[in-house]
Amino acid sequence: MKNRLAHIAIVVEDYDEAIRFYTEKLNFTLIEDTVLSETKRWVLVAPHGSTECCLLLAKAANEEQTGRKGNQTGGRVFLFLHTDDFQRDYQNLLDKNIKIVREPVIEAWGTVAVFEDLYGNLWDLIEPNHQ
Repeated sequence: MKNRLAHIAIVVEDYDEAIRFYTEKLNFTLIEDTVLSETKRWVLVAPHGSTECCLLLAKAANEEQTGRKGNQTGGRVFLFLHTDDFQRDYQNLLDKNIKIVREPVIEAWGTVAVFEDLYGNLWDLIEPNHQ
């Protein structure tokens, strides 16, 4: 038996705003955008060239979900984005005015910086030493 993560849901305020952020600022690919009802869509985005696991952009449907937007992990880093070229992708974050929370550091296992997405979720940008 083989299992894998397919999607990770992330609460967003607005589908189109979130799609623009992930595709235009982080250079993700829009995998799917299907209307399910008048208020709900199935929206998947993924890092360019990646198909293993996608983000499911889930529009907040009530007050409780709205309260989780941007803080799904209580202030901890939520998502970890691996790269094969740290400098290129870090420069892209700077060029696109994405908020850097922690400047790059070189660790024994690789190079890492922390940034915020448009709602305040924290991400690690990581270039591992061994890919």
